[in-house]
Amino acid sequence: MGKDDLGLVVGMALGFAGWFGGFGAFLSVAALGGLGYAAGRYTERGGDLRELLVAERRQR
Repeated sequence: MGKDDLGLVVGMALGFAGWFGGFGAFLSVAALGGLGYAAGRYTERGGDLRELLVAERRQR
C-alpha cells in the first residue's frame, strides 16, 4: 500500500467519523491514527515498542 492509498484510507476514516460521530469522534480517530502512525514509523526504523514499555516501568 502506497502513501497515497494510505492517505485515502485515513481521510475516509476521518470523514466517516466526523459525519457519523461528530467532532469528538473525528478528533479521537485523528489522535489514535497519529499514535498508530508514530508507532509504525518507530518500528520501521528498527525500534522495539517493548523496550519503551519496559523502560517506562523501570522509571516508576
